[in-house]
Parts: sequence; C-alpha cells; structure tokens
Amino acid sequence: MSRRPTPARPSTRPAGSRIDAARRTALSVLLSVTGEGAYANLALAEALTAHNLAGSDAALATELVAGTCRGMGTYDAVIEAASGRRLRSLQPAVVGVLRLAAHQLLGMRTPAHAAAATSVELARGAIGERATGVVNAIVRRIAADDLDGWLTRLTEGMEPRDALALRTMHPRWIVDAWAEVLAPEDLEAALAADNVPALTTLVVRPGLAEREELLAAGAEPTRFSPFGARRAGAPGDVPAVRDRRAGVQDEGSQIVAWALGRAAAPPGAWLDLCAGPGGKSALLTGLAHRDGSWVLASELQPHRAALVAAAVGGYPPGSVQVVVADGTRPAWDAGSFTRVMADVPCSGLGALRRRPDARWRKLADDVQQMHGLQCELLRTALASVEPGGLVAYVTCSPHRHETADVVVEVIADRGDVELLDAPAALPEVPDAAALVDPRFVQLWPHRHGTDAMFLALLRRVG
Repeated sequence: MSRRPTPARPSTRPAGSRIDAARRTALSVLLSVTGEGAYANLALAEALTAHNLAGSDAALATELVAGTCRGMGTYDAVIEAASGRRLRSLQPAVVGVLRLAAHQLLGMRTPAHAAAATSVELARGAIGERATGVVNAIVRRIAADDLDGWLTRLTEGMEPRDALALRTMHPRWIVDAWAEVLAPEDLEAALAADNVPALTTLVVRPGLAEREELLAAGAEPTRFSPFGARRAGAPGDVPAVRDRRAGVQDEGSQIVAWALGRAAAPPGAWLDLCAGPGGKSALLTGLAHRDGSWVLASELQPHRAALVAAAVGGYPPGSVQVVVADGTRPAWDAGSFTRVMADVPCSGLGALRRRPDARWRKLADDVQQMHGLQCELLRTALASVEPGGLVAYVTCSPHRHETADVVVEVIADRGDVELLDAPAALPEVPDAAALVDPRFVQLWPHRHGTDAMFLALLRRVG
C-alpha cells in the first residue's frame, strides 16, 4: 500500500462554530478550481484573506483544499461506487461537498457522524435543503469502509498500472510517464512521495547572508545545498527574508543553480534565460558576484520580471540587470555569455507535492505542446554562450519529452556541443544520475527530498 501523509486530527468543535467557515471557504475554493480553472494555492490564499481565517480555521481549510485536490481522482471513484451514480449526474456543488467529505473520512479519518453532520450542514447552507438527503446518504455509504478497504474493492481485477494510479492518487498517464524514467522498484515510492506535502525551504542570497542566520531562526539545514534551510511557519517571520537577504526556494532548484556555478567555465557574464520568478537569478547573482561576474536576468512577462527585480534587489548595482525580453528572440548578441541557465517553461510535474491540483489539471497533450518551445529556448541558450562556456538545461519535470528528448533532439545535428557528466558536478548528491542517460541529473522527492528537477550540462566547443 502506498504511503500517505499523516492525517490531521479531526476537530471536536460543534457544527455552527467558526470551523464551518473553514469548510465553506474550502468548498468555494474547490468549486473555483474545478469549475473555473483557478489555481488552488492562489484561490486559497485569496479566500483565507477575504474570509479573515487564521490559526486552526486556516489550517483546516488548507488541509481540506490540498488533500481533496490531491486525491480527487481516487475520491471520485469512491463516490461513484458508493452512490451508484456517475458524478456528472450530480450537481457540481453536491460533488464538491462529497469530495470534501471523502477526504475527511478517508484522508483525515474524521468520525463518520461528524463528517456526515458537517457535510449535511455545508450542503444546506451552500446549496439548499433539497441537497441534504442525497449528501447524507452518500456520505454514510462512503463511511462504511476506510480508504484501504475501498481501494481493495475498487482495484480488484484492475490492470496493474490502473490500480497503481488509483492507489497513489495519480492519473494513469503520469504513472506511465514515471515508469519510463524510473526502475520498476522505484515507481510506487516516487508516486507516493508526490502525496507528502513539502516543508517550506529557504535559501540565503550568497554575499548578503549566511545560512547560520536561518539556522538561528529555528530552521534545519538542507541535506545537500549549502545555501538552504527548511523551516515551518511563515517565511516572513525570518528577518533575512524580510530584508531580501534570503528567500523561498526548493532545494532542488538551489542544487541545479549551484551545479552551473561550480562547473569550470571562462570568466565573463552569466545569463538567466527564463528568469521569473527570480529564485535562481538571486542565487546565480550571488555566485557570479563571488566570481567577479554579473548576471543578465531575462524574463518575457513584465509582472514576472518585476518579481525577479524584487528577488535580486538586495544586490549592489552592477551585479545584475533585469530585462523584459523574449528568449526565442534574444535581445543580446550571440556568444555574449560564459554561463547560461535555461530553466525553461514546463509542465511543473516535478512539483506535484506543492501543487496538489496540477496532476488533474494537466493533460498529456500539455507536455507535447511545450516540447517545441523548450527546444527553441535551448537553441537560444547554446547560441548565447561563447565557445568554452556552459549551458544548464533545467526543468521542474521528470517527463522524458521535456527533459532528455529535448537535449537529444537539439544537439543531434550540432558538432559544437559537448554533453557533460552533470552528476559529477554534484558529488554530494547520491543517486542523482538519470536512468535514461547517466550524464543527466534527475532529482526525486522520494530519493532526495526535493522537487523532481532535471539538469543537463552542455559545453559549447570549437
């Protein structure tokens, strides 16, 4: 059985208390996500502020939204089995109430009577009296078994990959994609790790702060990155973050930027080709400043360029320049840089533990559609680096079509590019070599505790 996150303790507060504001808020966010295409994290943040929820109420609303979005496909299968009806035959708001109830019963282990009572009250207030009967009946049927029991029943006779998808709360196409890039014995562990929420990771800006300052604020050092620390609570509580001498960045992102800064390259300017929202730009600026160099941070979207400018704002003038530019139409001369970071737009499938709704929002076609842009941006990166210089091709996705396939396609017809041994640049990080080609780095949540970042290092030669 796949590993699931430790469930939150169910509340013992009676119906009608402020706890119902948390459930009403969670339902409104969930309906925005499923009906309007809203992003769960953004919609939730706005709703918590709008409803003035804090403390245990905010924590409950957050768990309800994140947990329900994460397990939605599996919960939907349970709801259909319990009700004997297809979801499309039910009113969307009723489906939302039932999904929240399923997570409370199967993911949070809320007592059946409490889940039924609060779900009926939620349906009464959000939909009307007519919905309470069907909600009460279906919730009580869901409560007749726990998650393991439902999974045993639902996967009986099912094809193994379909059963694995249901158990690990992933669409089948993601299971198939992971199976292409992982050994069979790793597959279920990797999928299960997507269901364990990530702790906030902080990163110092080199030259502006030292990691010891984060540790003094109660953080724990990251396992591999010398710049990072993990800490529960609001990042803004840390003085270095408030002063823009530190920021929030997953350790995997820190590691791939660190690799570009460590590998040998001629002295000269650095380029961050797709810089928004600025975490890598800030780390690269600190590393370049140590090296006597500077960074050009290029971002297509003006609002994201503003985020980059804020992230690097603590560095002195001359250390970094932020420009709004299209990476497929460079605003600089060819061969202008000695190191180029090409962290290209991608599906974001490597960060499913942070974006629980993304697994159901994304489709296999979305990955296919990104491939052409990714190839074009890697070609720009290679054209922008001088002979002897380095390019880091990076994605927050382990999907082969966004990673190895891009690199292989772009360099296939070029005689001026050498593919380097990227894991050798990160000797501190074990088991980092990608299965598809050991010259690539592929990080994984279940192995490294990071997002599933991909890295290829390429040198321009001749």
